[in-house]
Amino acid sequence: MEKTELIYTGKAKRLFTTNQTGQIWIEYLDQATALNGVRKDEILGKAELNNQITSLIFKELAKKDIPSHFIKQLSKTEQLVEAVAIIPLEVVVRNVAAGSFSKKLAIEEGTQLTFPIIEFYYKKDELDDPFINEDHIKYLELATDEELIALKEAALKVNQVLIELFDQINIRLIDFKIEFGRKEDGTILLADEISPDTCRLWDKTTNDHLDKDVYRKELGEIVPVYKEVFSRLKNK
Repeated sequence: MEKTELIYTGKAKRLFTTNQTGQIWIEYLDQATALNGVRKDEILGKAELNNQITSLIFKELAKKDIPSHFIKQLSKTEQLVEAVAIIPLEVVVRNVAAGSFSKKLAIEEGTQLTFPIIEFYYKKDELDDPFINEDHIKYLELATDEELIALKEAALKVNQVLIELFDQINIRLIDFKIEFGRKEDGTILLADEISPDTCRLWDKTTNDHLDKDVYRKELGEIVPVYKEVFSRLKNK
């Protein structure tokens, strides 16, 4: 297996084609961003932690029959995935009020929601990834009615598996963002990553942040926090 052409550079990853048809080589970057990329810093050690945490989580999801683009981890900072066309939607699942949800609706942060709430955001950097509803999605032809049903069902399945997984290691899953992609035959797969960059995670005993909010809110260094999450997952 060899990586060939660089095809994409994002905020936290580089993607390469490979000499195997339909397979993409992902290289995680030592970079943290906030405010949709306005704030950016190099943070040594972050790439390998996000890659290894994501790899562990995708393996756990596979055990629960939740398909993803993940094939295998190649190194501490690299993984091999199936090629998919990313659907330009961020699917957010909220279990506990936090972040923008608390601010918009004046609900105290930390309030347990009575059911998981699903939100959609349009992946469009120049628009700052706005919140959109299902009618917007259909108008923009981002997904069909059937695909929207499938996305929501998959998001709720992922949510339940993650709640149980993190509960085993004394972590409360507050909310998370996931993305999906289409294979050439139209099959939809979970894609991108699942890590402390894309999840809000609180220690169940102390309520300490174990996620990117440590960087966003300048609460401390994120590498020790991400190491703690990785250590708990690896040793569960």
